[in-house]
Amino acid sequence: MNRTLAEYHAAIEAGLEERRAAGLLRAPSLPEGVDLNSNDYLGFAADPDLAARVAEAVRRLGAGAGASRLLRGHLKIHEKAEARLAEFCGCPRALLFSSGYAANTGLIPALAGREDTLYCDELLHASLIDGARLSRARRVIFPHQDLDGLEAELRGPRRGRAFILTESLFSMDGDLTDLEALCDLAQRHGALVIVDEAHATGLYGERGSGRVEALGLAERVVCTIHTGGKALGVAGAWVAADAAVIAHLVNHARSFIFSTAPMPAMAAGLIASLDRLAADRSPVEAVHRKAAALRSRLRAAGVDLLRSESQILPVVLGGNERALGVAAALRRQGLDVRAVRPPSVPEGTARLRVTVRAPLQDSEIERFVECLLASLQEALV
Repeated sequence: MNRTLAEYHAAIEAGLEERRAAGLLRAPSLPEGVDLNSNDYLGFAADPDLAARVAEAVRRLGAGAGASRLLRGHLKIHEKAEARLAEFCGCPRALLFSSGYAANTGLIPALAGREDTLYCDELLHASLIDGARLSRARRVIFPHQDLDGLEAELRGPRRGRAFILTESLFSMDGDLTDLEALCDLAQRHGALVIVDEAHATGLYGERGSGRVEALGLAERVVCTIHTGGKALGVAGAWVAADAAVIAHLVNHARSFIFSTAPMPAMAAGLIASLDRLAADRSPVEAVHRKAAALRSRLRAAGVDLLRSESQILPVVLGGNERALGVAAALRRQGLDVRAVRPPSVPEGTARLRVTVRAPLQDSEIERFVECLLASLQEALV
């Protein structure tokens, strides 16, 4: 190894050691025990009928698309899936991407440019942040869910078009955005609204497409972004909008243009998941019922859940080592709960990110509460 390369490796090792000392070093670990951590809220990822339809699609359509959508990778199954997804969202059109990250990093630079202004909630997902950065638009960060703060920024100087970026349900705090008030604010100040529905898709609205649908706001937003790998249990993501916006994305969203088309089986799996959701709403009802009960139980015990109103419960512990220790104690009890630390969450707010899923048994939830409270008490000793 030459000297330059050896010095580079040494610098990397030093950086990793710094993260280790700060309790911030990350490494993947295999799932084990009761799932209180994943985004498979409805339990669809392991649904045997859904898996059978995906397997049948692989046999019938092959393993891959073979090219980007604008070359030979555009298949009838993609068109069929996009038509179903658009109908699901109550929008004229939908455009399929391979992941939510690809959707957001393609969408935002396609819609906004250096001459525009993006107003971003401070707790936006990394994919939205990176999409905003790639757009080269002026970025204005407002405090989380602070619409008064946002309005003050909107009254200030701006350049070009104004876009407000938000999530309908924030993935680390579990709180719900007041989308009606946000749209009213945008209308007063001539701003455009983009809503990421990643963690609401499948769980809100009569059809299940999210909170924009539930609140009847589809005509008041530029577009919504949805993922298929969370409540729907498959993979991929899509943007739902009117025909002109989707045509614009086909021509300008680089992550769409320059990526191999999504696997045909993924598109087929999304169709199967929508069929599954339409046929039986009981898993959705179970998630909301169990989440409300767990939130009430933990808050009564004095556990800090921030402003969670959803199936995502942040158990805020503060220090990185404390969060890691409590998570490890729960995993020793057969409960798969993971610690989330900066930069995924703000400094000093390391937490357990607990998710409520339809397949969870009441006895498993009760055992989790007992073990959590005991572990929190031990962590204070």
